Amino acid sequence: MTRTPELTSINCTSCGAGLDVLGGGRVVVKICEFCGSELNAQDNYKVLRKFTDRRRPRTPFSIGMRGTLYDVEFVIIGLVQHTERWAGRVFTWVDHQLYSPTHGYAWLTLENNHLVFSRRYRGTGWLSERVVESAEHRPTIHINREPFRYYETTTSKITYVEGEFTWRPKFGERTTTITAMSDSAMLGFSQTGSERETYRSIYVTKAEAEAAFGVALDLKPFRVHPLQPFVAGRNYQFLLISSFVFAAICLVMALGFNLHTGRTVLRNTQVDMRDLPVEIAIPLEADNRLTSIRVTGDMRNSWAYLEMEMLDPNGQPVFETGRTIESYSGRDADGSWREGSPVTRLRFRPEASGTYTLALSAAEKGLWHGGNGRQHPSGEPFTRLRLEVRTGLFTGKWMAFLGAVFGALFLYQFGRKWLHRRARWSGSDWVDED
Repeated sequence: MTRTPELTSINCTSCGAGLDVLGGGRVVVKICEFCGSELNAQDNYKVLRKFTDRRRPRTPFSIGMRGTLYDVEFVIIGLVQHTERWAGRVFTWVDHQLYSPTHGYAWLTLENNHLVFSRRYRGTGWLSERVVESAEHRPTIHINREPFRYYETTTSKITYVEGEFTWRPKFGERTTTITAMSDSAMLGFSQTGSERETYRSIYVTKAEAEAAFGVALDLKPFRVHPLQPFVAGRNYQFLLISSFVFAAICLVMALGFNLHTGRTVLRNTQVDMRDLPVEIAIPLEADNRLTSIRVTGDMRNSWAYLEMEMLDPNGQPVFETGRTIESYSGRDADGSWREGSPVTRLRFRPEASGTYTLALSAAEKGLWHGGNGRQHPSGEPFTRLRLEVRTGLFTGKWMAFLGAVFGALFLYQFGRKWLHRRARWSGSDWVDED
C-alpha cells in the first residue's frame, strides 16, 4: 500500500478496519478512529504507535464530511482536541483539519459552540512572548495596513487525535499561541518546540456552516466570541444616523422654545403680606400660547402656603391651585447649607382675550423651628410677594421629550455595537497598568 494519488481507502494495518484516504499527498500519518493506531502514510501505513483509552470529543462534524466554505470545497480529514488549564479552569476546543485538492489545508475550530475558520498565513510579521511581556502598552502589529492588537497568550496540549495529518501529532505536546485581533480577523502566532506557524482566523456563523455541510447544527453559544461579527441589521446605519440627527434637532428646538421670552404683562408687581388676600388684574390675549405666572417671596427660614385662583374675563374659574414657597439656610459640621425655594411658577393657556383676575391669599405660613423645639433665631416671616407675568410663551417640554425618545434610540443602536465590542475583548488577558 504505497501512498499514491489514486489511493482512496485502506484497511487499518492494526485492527483491519476500513479507512478512507482523504487528505492528499502531504499527509504523513493517519490515526485510526477505531483502534487509535498511528499509521505511517509514507510507508505502507505501518503502525507507528497506539493511542488508547482516549475519549472522543463531542463534535457535530465527522471525518469524511464535505462542505463548501468561501467558494472552496473541503473535506474533513482529521480532528485534534486541545486542552488548556489556566487559573484552575479547563478550556477545550476541537480543530477539524480540512483539505481541498485545489486550495490545500485549513482548519475549522469548534470552541464553546462557536466556529472559526483558519488558514496558514505566509506573510511577514511575528509577535513573540518576549515582546508581549516587555510591552508597556497593548502590542499592535500591522499586516497589510490592518492593525492587529494583542488579545491573549494560551498554552495548550493535545488530548485527542483522529484522522489524517500533515505532521505527527503527539499527546501532551504543548503549543504556545499568541493571538492578536483586528475588527474582522485574528492572527495566531503558534510555537511548538522550535517550529513556528502563523494562522489567520475568521468567524463562521451557524447558518454558513449548515449551508456549507448540509447539516443541522445544535450549537447554542452562551457568550460572544472574540471574532463574532456585530449583527447590525438592515436599517442599523439609517437608524443610528437619523436618530442622532432628529434628537439634536428636537433638543435645539426645545431650547429655542424655552428661550423665547414672550412679552411682559406684569413686571415686579409688589404685594404686601398685610394686603392679602388680594385680586390682581391681568390683561391677556388668546393667542394659543402660554402665560407664565412667577411668584417670589422674601422668605428667610420660613414658609407659606399660597392659594391661587384664576378667573377668566367672564368671571369663570380657569384654575384653582395651591403652592408652597419656602427657604431655609444655616451652618452645621459640614459647612453652609441651603434648602427650599422662595419661587413658584405656574403656566396656563388663555382661551379668551380680556382681563383675567388672579385671587391670591396666604392660607398658612410659619417659621422654621430648629432642634429641641426652639424657634430658629434667624427665622423671619415673609413681608411681601413679587409677581411677574409673561405671555406669548412656547413650551419645549414635548419637543424635549421627543428628543429624548430619539436620543434613547440612538443610544440603543450605538450601545448595541459598543457592548458587542466590549464583549469581544472581555476575554483578553491584557491588563493596562495605571
